[in-house]
Amino acid sequence: MVTTPIPTCSEHHTEKEWRLTTFEYQEEGITVRVPNLYAWVCPVDGEASFTPDTVDELLLTIRELLTTAKRARERRSELTEYIVSVG
Repeated sequence: MVTTPIPTCSEHHTEKEWRLTTFEYQEEGITVRVPNLYAWVCPVDGEASFTPDTVDELLLTIRELLTTAKRARERRSELTEYIVSVG
């Protein structure tokens, strides 16, 4: 059995907690929020560290959402906020 050590926050020198958090990214006036992601989170300031697989998925998803939001902005859509859930 392989055990992975609990990461430590290098700034606060505390063990991080494995829990749900929200990822947020901003670019060119567009904000993308992805809630309910598991990550290692610093209990002091809430800074999250995501697993490599989660980061890969986030990069693909963020690119797609930014492309869609930029197209909507170009056509001056009145729809400025979207909530998408895949379950």
